[in-house]
Amino acid sequence: MSLPEPDQTIDLTGLKCPLPVLRTKKALAALAAGRVLRVIASDPGALDDIPAFARMSGHELLIAERTDAGSVFLLRR
Repeated sequence: MSLPEPDQTIDLTGLKCPLPVLRTKKALAALAAGRVLRVIASDPGALDDIPAFARMSGHELLIAERTDAGSVFLLRR
């Protein structure tokens, strides 16, 4: 399965909980339904928090990957 290209990317490097989830929520709200958001985060808690937010809010989590610098997520609104 190939992953879609993101329609928007937000870099939340350096932000601590709860800001990564709040900024992700705001960015998704601004996207049209079906669009894809890439989120880059350095907060270790984001690896749990952003997937949990996606489940609770009805957004589709396409990928959640740990990287050397933190985490990368793809979410579909």
